[in-house]
Amino acid sequence: MRKSLNILLVEDDMIEIMKFNRTISKLACHHNIVEAKNGEEALEILYNNESLPDLILLDLNMPKINGFEFLSIIRNNDLLKYIPTVILTSSNDHKDVAECHQLGISGYLVKPLKYSDYSESIKTMLDYWCYNEFVQA
Repeated sequence: MRKSLNILLVEDDMIEIMKFNRTISKLACHHNIVEAKNGEEALEILYNNESLPDLILLDLNMPKINGFEFLSIIRNNDLLKYIPTVILTSSNDHKDVAECHQLGISGYLVKPLKYSDYSESIKTMLDYWCYNEFVQA
């Protein structure tokens, strides 16, 4: 059954946040988006909220705590390690992809430059997660 998602978007670039929100607003299914500008802020949100997100969308290159460090922290936390985390980044470096998979990501999406391609990629990815069953910690 299709469901709306509670999504934690961890992204430090305001233009990328606006692009993501613009894409989300055009989808038939309404998703709840919580934004964090870096890994440190995302951890505060995860530790202080009563409910956990269904999905984390994570940029890799951020200040304070980057995406790799953030992944290491949540994958070592019994409460957070089951949250599906999809990398949403501009890096297509094979070493980044491999390291993220070693840290237990659920997907790796390189941000397309063309908005229509970006929008279609986000829609396809969210459609997949709307029909998935989640492990509850």
